[in-house]
Amino acid sequence: MNVLANRKEVAKLAGVSEATVSRVFNNIGPLREETKRKVLQAAKELNYHPNAIAQSFARGKSNNIGVIVPYLPKVNLMSTHYFSELLSGIGARLGELGYGLLLLFQSPDEPKDYVQLFRSQRVDGCIILGSKNIPGEVDALEKLHDLHLPYCLVNQTFSGHSFHSIDADHVDGSFQAVSSLLRKGFEHVIFLNGPMEFSNSAERLQGYIKAISQAEVAFNEKIIFKGNYSRKSGFQAAAEIAPLLPDYKAIFAANDRMAIGLMQGLSEHGYTAGHDYALIGYDDSEIAKMTSPPLSTVKVPLFEMGQMAAEKVFQLISNEGKIAGIQRLPVTLIERASSL
Repeated sequence: MNVLANRKEVAKLAGVSEATVSRVFNNIGPLREETKRKVLQAAKELNYHPNAIAQSFARGKSNNIGVIVPYLPKVNLMSTHYFSELLSGIGARLGELGYGLLLLFQSPDEPKDYVQLFRSQRVDGCIILGSKNIPGEVDALEKLHDLHLPYCLVNQTFSGHSFHSIDADHVDGSFQAVSSLLRKGFEHVIFLNGPMEFSNSAERLQGYIKAISQAEVAFNEKIIFKGNYSRKSGFQAAAEIAPLLPDYKAIFAANDRMAIGLMQGLSEHGYTAGHDYALIGYDDSEIAKMTSPPLSTVKVPLFEMGQMAAEKVFQLISNEGKIAGIQRLPVTLIERASSL
């Protein structure tokens, strides 16, 4: 038995051309059943296994789905609850569907050209994490969408566009968190939000406004602050928020990382969450349960969102994607000791 058999040897044994062997293994027809039988029998006898990479290029398919994530220097995205949960969900579902995951890092300054991924045959579909409403992004997504290429955004939507997207109900999540604080008797709620180029930041602001409006509380832009979803930005915001705590004793932060940084920063000013002020975060990361006190937060089904994004791309590849636009999953408020 020749363990290093090649296509030429298979063709010789089967009495066919090398091109015919290639057509058999790449399922390029039409081919006579007798010819296919001879080729497959010869391959079995010679222990011939076609190169999977060569096959994928011959078929115009890679069996890989590209997952595009932002490249941020000095930030280990894989260590964050948000990205690790999304990628775990994507990877789990792609594995079940027989696809590989190709992780692609994109610099914020890099020109957006998602279509090029398909032109180079590197991926059969793509899932985009961390997209933002910035110049160039919408144009790149419109090209992707207009060409009917299989893609899905996660946790980002664009007003006026029906891009394929899996998201959560961030308006309701913010509404639940702020309403909870107002029901506890706090007259005003400080809000630490993320950058507005992310649609979920705009939606959380919308939920915040909805909650205070229903409680007949006036909007006060002086108690609205902006971070960048990092723990460091939450820590830095503490310097601005600490002077307000004698009068404003409730805070809602748009993610757990900022909430935890804020909690740490405010402790240096002598304020303790759950005692001197109430605090609610967002995402329900693992570390939220381990802070002192444990952090109240809004649970977002990130793993399930990743699974759904993978499923959506698979449906589009299979021409089964009948649902365009946005699919949203519900979120749940988890109350712990930090919000009294």
